[in-house]
Amino acid sequence: MKVKVFHVLSLLIVGAVLIAACGSSTPAASGGGAGAPGKMKGDADAGKTKFSSTCVACHGPEGKGIPGLGKDMTTSTFIKGQSDDQMVEFVSKGRPASDKLNTTGVDMPPKGGNPSFTEKDLYDIVAFIRTITK
Repeated sequence: MKVKVFHVLSLLIVGAVLIAACGSSTPAASGGGAGAPGKMKGDADAGKTKFSSTCVACHGPEGKGIPGLGKDMTTSTFIKGQSDDQMVEFVSKGRPASDKLNTTGVDMPPKGGNPSFTEKDLYDIVAFIRTITK
Protein backbone atom coordinates (compact mmCIF):
# COMPACT_ATOMS: atom_id res chain seq x y z
CA MET A 1 0.00 0.00 0.00
CA LYS A 2 2.84 2.44 0.89
CA VAL A 3 4.54 1.71 -2.43
CA LYS A 4 1.32 2.39 -4.35
CA VAL A 5 0.78 5.75 -2.59
CA PHE A 6 4.44 6.66 -3.20
CA HIS A 7 4.06 5.93 -6.95
CA VAL A 8 0.84 7.93 -7.24
CA LEU A 9 2.36 10.92 -5.42
CA SER A 10 5.50 10.66 -7.54
CA LEU A 11 3.42 10.69 -10.74
CA LEU A 12 1.40 13.67 -9.52
CA ILE A 13 4.56 15.64 -8.71
CA VAL A 14 6.17 14.79 -12.05
CA GLY A 15 2.96 15.76 -13.86
CA ALA A 16 2.77 19.09 -12.02
CA VAL A 17 6.40 19.86 -12.82
CA LEU A 18 5.87 19.06 -16.51
CA ILE A 19 2.77 21.25 -16.73
CA ALA A 20 4.56 24.13 -15.03
CA ALA A 21 7.58 23.76 -17.30
CA CYS A 22 5.48 23.87 -20.46
CA GLY A 23 3.85 27.18 -19.57
CA SER A 24 2.00 29.29 -22.10
CA SER A 25 3.36 30.60 -25.34
CA THR A 26 0.80 32.87 -26.93
CA PRO A 27 1.96 34.83 -29.98
CA ALA A 28 1.74 38.14 -28.09
CA ALA A 29 3.81 36.83 -25.22
CA SER A 30 6.56 35.99 -27.65
CA GLY A 31 6.36 39.17 -29.69
CA GLY A 32 3.08 38.51 -31.46
CA GLY A 33 1.34 40.86 -33.77
CA ALA A 34 -1.75 42.98 -33.88
CA GLY A 35 -4.79 41.32 -32.49
CA ALA A 36 -2.79 38.55 -30.86
CA PRO A 37 -4.20 37.61 -27.47
CA GLY A 38 -2.12 38.09 -24.36
CA LYS A 39 0.09 40.80 -23.00
CA MET A 40 1.92 43.15 -25.32
CA LYS A 41 5.60 43.92 -24.74
CA GLY A 42 5.10 47.65 -24.87
CA ASP A 43 3.20 50.29 -22.92
CA ALA A 44 0.86 52.22 -25.25
CA ASP A 45 0.63 55.25 -22.92
CA ALA A 46 4.41 55.58 -22.74
CA GLY A 47 4.54 54.95 -26.49
CA LYS A 48 2.16 57.83 -27.19
CA THR A 49 4.52 60.22 -25.40
CA LYS A 50 7.53 58.90 -27.32
CA PHE A 51 5.58 58.95 -30.62
CA SER A 52 4.61 62.57 -29.93
CA SER A 53 8.24 63.58 -29.40
CA THR A 54 9.63 62.06 -32.60
CA CYS A 55 7.34 60.21 -35.01
CA VAL A 56 4.77 63.02 -35.08
CA ALA A 57 7.10 65.11 -37.29
CA CYS A 58 6.34 62.89 -40.30
CA HIS A 59 3.32 60.83 -39.28
CA GLY A 60 1.30 63.61 -37.61
CA PRO A 61 -0.22 63.72 -34.14
CA GLU A 62 -2.89 61.13 -34.99
CA GLY A 63 -0.64 58.94 -37.14
CA LYS A 64 -2.55 59.88 -40.31
CA GLY A 65 0.63 60.95 -42.09
CA ILE A 66 1.89 64.22 -43.46
CA PRO A 67 1.80 64.45 -47.28
CA GLY A 68 5.26 64.07 -48.75
CA LEU A 69 6.76 62.90 -45.46
CA GLY A 70 5.21 60.01 -43.55
CA LYS A 71 2.61 57.42 -44.39
CA ASP A 72 -0.83 57.11 -42.80
CA MET A 73 -0.37 54.55 -40.03
CA THR A 74 -4.06 54.30 -39.16
CA THR A 75 -4.93 52.33 -42.30
CA SER A 76 -1.58 50.71 -43.07
CA THR A 77 -1.80 47.12 -44.26
CA PHE A 78 1.97 46.92 -43.79
CA ILE A 79 1.66 47.63 -40.05
CA LYS A 80 -1.29 45.25 -39.69
CA GLY A 81 0.72 42.46 -41.32
CA GLN A 82 3.76 42.78 -39.05
CA SER A 83 4.29 41.29 -35.60
CA ASP A 84 5.44 43.59 -32.81
CA ASP A 85 8.95 42.13 -33.12
CA GLN A 86 8.95 42.80 -36.88
CA MET A 87 7.75 46.37 -36.35
CA VAL A 88 10.46 47.04 -33.77
CA GLU A 89 13.07 45.67 -36.18
CA PHE A 90 11.65 47.83 -38.99
CA VAL A 91 11.66 51.02 -36.91
CA SER A 92 15.16 50.19 -35.61
CA LYS A 93 16.52 50.08 -39.15
CA GLY A 94 14.27 52.64 -40.81
CA ARG A 95 13.73 52.74 -44.57
CA PRO A 96 15.97 54.76 -46.89
CA ALA A 97 14.45 56.67 -49.79
CA SER A 98 16.40 54.36 -52.12
CA ASP A 99 14.44 51.31 -50.90
CA LYS A 100 12.04 50.27 -53.68
CA LEU A 101 9.30 49.82 -51.04
CA ASN A 102 9.67 53.45 -49.92
CA THR A 103 6.82 55.24 -51.68
CA THR A 104 7.36 58.68 -50.14
CA GLY A 105 10.84 59.28 -51.55
CA VAL A 106 11.90 60.47 -48.08
CA ASP A 107 14.22 58.60 -45.72
CA MET A 108 12.68 57.10 -42.62
CA PRO A 109 15.73 57.27 -40.37
CA PRO A 110 16.58 54.46 -37.97
CA LYS A 111 14.58 54.83 -34.74
CA GLY A 112 12.70 57.69 -36.36
CA GLY A 113 15.81 59.82 -36.07
CA ASN A 114 16.08 59.44 -32.30
CA PRO A 115 19.17 57.29 -31.63
CA SER A 116 18.50 57.40 -27.88
CA PHE A 117 15.41 55.20 -28.24
CA THR A 118 15.95 51.83 -26.60
CA GLU A 119 14.32 48.57 -27.68
CA LYS A 120 11.81 49.08 -24.83
CA ASP A 121 10.99 52.55 -26.18
CA LEU A 122 10.35 51.06 -29.62
CA TYR A 123 8.03 48.39 -28.17
CA ASP A 124 6.15 51.19 -26.38
CA ILE A 125 5.79 53.09 -29.66
CA VAL A 126 4.59 49.96 -31.47
CA ALA A 127 2.04 49.37 -28.69
CA PHE A 128 0.74 52.91 -29.23
CA ILE A 129 0.65 52.46 -33.01
CA ARG A 130 -1.52 49.35 -32.47
CA THR A 131 -4.09 51.57 -30.72
CA ILE A 132 -4.43 53.91 -33.73
CA THR A 133 -4.34 51.31 -36.51
CA LYS A 134 -7.83 50.45 -37.73
